[in-house]
Amino acid sequence: MEKTYNPSAIEQQWYQQWEHNNYFAPSGEGTPYSIVIPPPNVTGSLHMGHAFQDTIMDALTRFKRMQGHDTLWQVGTDHAGIATQMLVERKIQAEEGKTRHDLGRDKFLKKVWEWKAESGGTITQQLRRMGASVTGVENALLWMMASTLRCKKLLCVCMMMV
Repeated sequence: MEKTYNPSAIEQQWYQQWEHNNYFAPSGEGTPYSIVIPPPNVTGSLHMGHAFQDTIMDALTRFKRMQGHDTLWQVGTDHAGIATQMLVERKIQAEEGKTRHDLGRDKFLKKVWEWKAESGGTITQQLRRMGASVTGVENALLWMMASTLRCKKLLCVCMMMV
């Protein structure tokens, strides 16, 4: 046994096994319990406030899972499309000297998706490193789901639980 604890040697292996075995996936049995994670947008990464909030949500989800509930901890990687838009606009201005209007809607949206691909995984990687029991297969851009009935139902359920 080593003198000092080396989390990278142990935790990543266990977390990969948990995800591979779908331990965090909804069971399909029991009373439904879900939390929609209000994530930071794709412009950043988690900070201590997020870690505190996510720890509480993780504890609640695990507790309900142990009670036999059908749990879903919904991960989204963007809840602030406006902030993402502003960041991408500034990036385009700095790199190309153009505005979103110069690019047009389709080219601008392509730039937003490129930025999301570049930085969007940071948040979910940080959640996994924390050992959060989030449901990976349900990862979604919440601002794109906002008009769907499923998202509206989830949000309503979450608001009633508060």
